[in-house]
Amino acid sequence: MRKVKMINRVSIDGYFASLNEMTGGMDWFVPDNDVDKTTHEMVKADTLIAGKATFELFEASWPPVLRDPNAPKEMKALAQELTDMRKIVFSETMKMSDWENTEFYSSDITEVVKKLKEEDGSDILIMGSGTVVQQLTKAGLIDEYVFILTPVIASGGKPLFKEVNQNGLTFLQAKSFASGNVLLHYAAAE
Repeated sequence: MRKVKMINRVSIDGYFASLNEMTGGMDWFVPDNDVDKTTHEMVKADTLIAGKATFELFEASWPPVLRDPNAPKEMKALAQELTDMRKIVFSETMKMSDWENTEFYSSDITEVVKKLKEEDGSDILIMGSGTVVQQLTKAGLIDEYVFILTPVIASGGKPLFKEVNQNGLTFLQAKSFASGNVLLHYAAAE
């Protein structure tokens, strides 16, 4: 059975995004190529699950990188990887996109994800998408959580686990980086 793996940057006080729509909620992130490389090596996914807001941010960011002749080689490779991935978007209002390999669902997220997990393939990735993370955590459908703990107290924003019951997690690994970011990797408790 395929695993659903979540990767999210979180502030020390538990927010995964700010409320600043101009930056996609990422204005307090501490960028670090070593963190990005490490998380990329941890998750080998062929499917991306996203909510509408995260998908719109990705769609506005990654396809243009593919068309930009001056984009760095590493960015182009990641843009191509995301373009090639099957993208499952949950939205009540968004129904179509020109971005290749994108499917939209407005039906029961838990049933769709249960079916995805039973299909052949590699990992299923969730990034951002707080509402999706919350719903799938409540349903017990996320197998692994990768948190990039960012050295900032955001003092407000979008909480990652709003209205989620207490859940135990099993520690898998931790790694610190010179940037102050700390990667925390957990499995859902059995």
